[in-house]
Amino acid sequence: AKAYEEEFGVSIQIQYGGSGTLLSNLEISNQGDLYIAADTSYTDIARDKGLVQETLPLSLLEPVIAVPRGNPKGIESVDDLLRDGLRLSLANPDAASVGKTGKKLLTKIGLWERINSAVLENGVFKPTVNEVANDVKLGAVDAAIVWDVTVNQYDELEAIAIRGSDDFVKHVTIGVLNASKQSAKALRFARYLAAPEKGSPIFEKHGFPSVPGDPWAKSPEILYYSGGVNRVAIEETLRAFQEREGVSIVTVYNGCGILLGQIKSGGEPDLYHTCDASFMRGVEAQFGRAAEISRTDIVIIVQKGNPYNIRTLADLGAKKLQLGVCNEDQSTLGTMTASLLRENGLFDSVNRNVVVNTPTADLLVSQLTVGQLDAAIVYKANATYILDKADVIPLGLDGAVATQTIAIAHETRNPQLLKRLEEALRTAESEKRFLDSGFEWFPVSAAE
Repeated sequence: AKAYEEEFGVSIQIQYGGSGTLLSNLEISNQGDLYIAADTSYTDIARDKGLVQETLPLSLLEPVIAVPRGNPKGIESVDDLLRDGLRLSLANPDAASVGKTGKKLLTKIGLWERINSAVLENGVFKPTVNEVANDVKLGAVDAAIVWDVTVNQYDELEAIAIRGSDDFVKHVTIGVLNASKQSAKALRFARYLAAPEKGSPIFEKHGFPSVPGDPWAKSPEILYYSGGVNRVAIEETLRAFQEREGVSIVTVYNGCGILLGQIKSGGEPDLYHTCDASFMRGVEAQFGRAAEISRTDIVIIVQKGNPYNIRTLADLGAKKLQLGVCNEDQSTLGTMTASLLRENGLFDSVNRNVVVNTPTADLLVSQLTVGQLDAAIVYKANATYILDKADVIPLGLDGAVATQTIAIAHETRNPQLLKRLEEALRTAESEKRFLDSGFEWFPVSAAE
């Protein structure tokens, strides 16, 4: 915090306390910008309660037994804490993360009830991990259960491992509060704390192991490739994300045939949002798992009132009309349209009426609404905002649906930032924008 204050000329006010105590205070006051908890369960609770929006990992913690240096009582395992006359200090499970985690660990190995009784009879519960460690340092108790990083900060203490503790390693996590009136500044400080060149070395200096974080940049930039069909559904989400995070998103909208070709030729987007999952083929190795987010049907749009009485794909070749389709080589929709026509034996007859061939469907929609086309094959999502000017004819054919996916590049410089962007694209607000734009939605449970 001091280094950040000096570098950016801002004032940072810090209130210290147990993770549970601080969370309770936040519920009452609903004030503040950031919340650092020694255990992700607390930031998860804060998120569930609507107190926290974004979270970033900062370090790792593991519970250990703290004893005076030299281990005068010869404590070798957690079972030794049950010796007669041994004085023990524990953190309150309702106030401090290490107390909550210690209780879970001791319960799992079948010792909680006995150790809890021993503390009540001949020990003490304290509200914070530092107070527990100080009890050992000052000789008020013989041993305590604390975090490994806490022991690292005291020359007078040494750590004894607890069996089974590997299953209870916790992430120190910082969360940005919804109450913050300056989210971009709060997120910038959070990113600073997690950056390997900034906050991470300071954590390590004080005994906190580092976790992978995004490299520091005051205003990071994201390159976002997206099929044109997604544009209306995502633009507002991307705008809000940029404003809240204080970052820049460079969007490239185009037909996925073109985007796929650019990636194969060396394009390196941080995130690739397809028109259809099939347009991940050939570049899967460059990205993490492509997660389904939405889907939309392929439909025919016609002039209002449907003057040519078009009902099926076959009607597009049986009547003399001005038809628009997407380019088979440049567009997902063009590829899928050509496939549907071939599968139904209609490719040649329908193509005789094609007068416009474009890389994206929005161009077809524009031309139909000004009377330059009699019909066009587009996505249902493309037609949502022109229902007062056009009629939509469903195809009702197998394969006449496109499923959109999102995938984060393995080589992105900002994996944590991209993870938060993906989370933003999956919020309830984003879901409504997709539904309002004519898409069907894949809930996270279904998509992942």
